Parts: sequence; C-alpha cells; structure tokens
Amino acid sequence: MKTAISTLVVIVILALLAYAYTCSGYYDIGADVPHSPATYRFLSMARSRSIQHHAQSISVPNLDDQALILKGAGQYAAMCTECHLAPGMSHSELRAGLYPQPPVLGKEPIDPREAFWVIKHGIKLTAMPAWGVTHDDQTIWSIVAFVRKLLGMTPAQYKDIVAKAPPDEDMDMGHDKDDMHDGMHTQ
Repeated sequence: MKTAISTLVVIVILALLAYAYTCSGYYDIGADVPHSPATYRFLSMARSRSIQHHAQSISVPNLDDQALILKGAGQYAAMCTECHLAPGMSHSELRAGLYPQPPVLGKEPIDPREAFWVIKHGIKLTAMPAWGVTHDDQTIWSIVAFVRKLLGMTPAQYKDIVAKAPPDEDMDMGHDKDDMHDGMHTQ
C-alpha cells in the first residue's frame, strides 16, 4: 500500500512539474525547432492511433472509377502538391518551413479509410487542414482515389492526368456547404 501511495505521489509531482514547465513558456513551439525524440515519438504514436481509431468504420467506395480519379487529380494538383509534392517535385517553398514534414504521397501505399479521415478532418498542430469544411465527401474520395494511383507514377504520367482533370466548380471557397456539416455551420 505504501508503494502504491509513493508511486502516485511521484506521478502527481511529475505531472505538476510538466504542467509548470509548459506554463512557463520555455518549451519552444517554433516550427524550425524539432521536438525532442521522446516528444516526437509520443505525438507520432498519438496521431497514428487516433487516425486508426477514427477511420476504422469508414466504408470505402469504388476508388477505381476513372472519373473519380480524374477529379482527384485536379484537386490534388490544386491543393496538395505544395506540401505533399508530386511526381518530379523534390521540394517546395511552403514545405521547407513545415514541421513536422508532411509525408510525400505516392512513395508508399495508403489505407483509403485513414487517408479519407485525415483529408476530411485534418490534423491538429500540423499544417494539414480539415478539407471537409469546404469539400464534400465525394470530392475527398476523389483525392483518395487519385493518391492511390500516385504510387509509381512518373512525372509525365502525372502531368498528363492532371491535364485531363475536369475543371473544378468548387474552387470558389465562398460557396455554401451547409448540407454537409452536420450542424457545424453557425448562424
């Protein structure tokens, strides 16, 4: 019993010290100063587990639909390349200043459910926006469908598919998306 109380006291003291350290403002949150390895591992684990948990029940539509893939190509070219790059790109000015660095999409296979969830909801404390605020689920699935095709795509293939992408009527971000926000719209 004494050991349990001692352990609890140590945990409470450590938690209070961590809180005091955080409140002091001493921890540098600048994007040009990396987290400590332990902090980075913890945050990476929390991000990964959260995405897995929230995406597990998502139903995946047919992502092999060519019209969906073409629409996603245009969306990706317009909204994603500055951070996630594209075949033939090795850097961008915006990406250089981001921490943590966004993944370069097309290098590894993706889980479509997880990709959909991340694109729709974004990731806190990163530069990944919640595109579900301005884009409907069908548009987000088009991006997922296209990202799946990036694996092994050459720069010429990328350029060709983006050139064939349909024009995007939704690029005007001022349009009203009330019907897809499940009560998120404030009046």
